[in-house]
Amino acid sequence: MRMIFRALFTQSSRLLLVGFLAMQLSGCILPSTGVLDRNRPSLYRPPTLQPPATVTPQPSPTSEKPTLVAACTNLLSFIRDVTIPDGTQVKVGSTMDKRWEVENSGTCNWNEHYRLRLVAGPDLGAATEQNLFPARSGARTEIRIVFTAPNEPGAYRSAWQAFTPDGQPFGDFFYIDIIVESQ
Repeated sequence: MRMIFRALFTQSSRLLLVGFLAMQLSGCILPSTGVLDRNRPSLYRPPTLQPPATVTPQPSPTSEKPTLVAACTNLLSFIRDVTIPDGTQVKVGSTMDKRWEVENSGTCNWNEHYRLRLVAGPDLGAATEQNLFPARSGARTEIRIVFTAPNEPGAYRSAWQAFTPDGQPFGDFFYIDIIVESQ
């Protein structure tokens, strides 16, 4: 009995498989009349370049509250004088290459639109507005300004501060503090 069942099952499986394949293949064969009918629409359509879809913003329902995005904070922290420590004595008319180490201790990254400006004291021969070197949040960098000592002996302090692209001051002041001596 088992042998008969197994033989019938195997034969039935084969017939089902052949029938299934025949149905599948018959769907792939187009009826042929022996003549190409040019009036019949083609089943093949070549790909076409579609213009990009435009997205029109939809107003949000009035019941929804707007999502607030936290703005980044600008902060500059003075670390140390790299060159020309406070109280350095310099000669009249000498050139001074002043450098400060600072940290971008805020969450905004400084780009080419951030500036340094003279906020107090003499300009000591430097432009009163300078580029602030770009720095990512958390990074340390050096600020460099080349100054010229005045022609009059005395104590001089030139204070500077960083400014945002929209002109708002931020962070610690940093300065050059010198004593000019006659030659």
